[in-house]
Amino acid sequence: MRTISFVDLAVQQGTLSDELQEAVDRQIARTDWILGDEVARFEEEFGAFCGVAYAVGTDNGMSALELAFRASGIGPGCEVITAANTFAATVYAIRNTGAIPVLVDVDAVTYTIDPGLIEAAVTDRTRAVVPVHLYGQPADMGAILAVAERHGLVVIEDACQAHGARYRGRRAGSLGTAAAFSFYPAKNLGGWGDGGMLVTDDPEIAQTARVMRNYGQTEKYNHVLDGFNSRLDTLQAAVLRVKLRYLDRWNAARCEAAQRYSRLLEGANVVTPAVAVDRDSVWHLYVVRTAARDSLQAFLRDRGVETGIHYPVPIHLQPAFRDLGYGTDDFSISTRYAAEVLSLPMYPEISPSSVFEVAEGVASFDGAAPAGNGRLERLHGR
Repeated sequence: MRTISFVDLAVQQGTLSDELQEAVDRQIARTDWILGDEVARFEEEFGAFCGVAYAVGTDNGMSALELAFRASGIGPGCEVITAANTFAATVYAIRNTGAIPVLVDVDAVTYTIDPGLIEAAVTDRTRAVVPVHLYGQPADMGAILAVAERHGLVVIEDACQAHGARYRGRRAGSLGTAAAFSFYPAKNLGGWGDGGMLVTDDPEIAQTARVMRNYGQTEKYNHVLDGFNSRLDTLQAAVLRVKLRYLDRWNAARCEAAQRYSRLLEGANVVTPAVAVDRDSVWHLYVVRTAARDSLQAFLRDRGVETGIHYPVPIHLQPAFRDLGYGTDDFSISTRYAAEVLSLPMYPEISPSSVFEVAEGVASFDGAAPAGNGRLERLHGR
């Protein structure tokens, strides 16, 4: 029995090995290891890809978020609204500034933050909103920006899973005040380790973040702001520059795989993911739902299919965030979905035969699906 990997990074590495080796050799020859030329070039290229004026490389996506908050004036006493079903780094980045995370539930169809609930959560201390473009699909940015404008809020996009995604034709990262991306190896654009990027059209935010990421220095030993060692590694930038040239092609391949999954799973005992009509997902993950999630995962494992769960415990039920004061009865959609979501194998090079085998396994599983049907809701334009 062969194994179908959840993610296979070796295939991509093999395809690009010559180009990547050339980039590494060039960097070894230059020896400008910290904030070297490759970082500046990658910042320029990634900013252009997103359609923004400025990009600031960081050591990871969480640092990019935190620097975006700090550069936007978010700090102690401020409230920042975000989704209850995100990865913990979103909330840690808020707390690290001294601000207070305020959680709201998500839209039942897209799994992204519900704009109507944002409005209801705004207080006189609210300073920012962090929409999370979960699984590669942008949140409803039009409605979110309208709420933000009414209340004078900063909008920081958590685009760490959405490299290249579009909302009404515009790239993720170009929609809010600023945005953060992660280059963790398994992302749509992944490096050989951690890395991140803050993008913005605001020159003051960009400059402040650029200074803060490098010990708060405007020049060596001249420290003018609170400082961090949050710099993007030059070798990672060299690798990411090579990979960026292929990102649109890889995203298109992910889309084809996702469409193939959805066709094959038509009528299966799971809820398949829905994409809103005004958005283009880049399918960082292909996530199905079933009330028998754990049994389905074990069933697929026995057939040699690796899967993931993103995420098994929502933020408000994590021990680290117990002090936020939420309980088990809060955020019913996020809580329910955490027990139902299952991520199927997804990467650009996954073969049609592998998708077929995975879908065949899912379809042959005799388990109970949750109520609701994402496919019908998608067809109705939700």
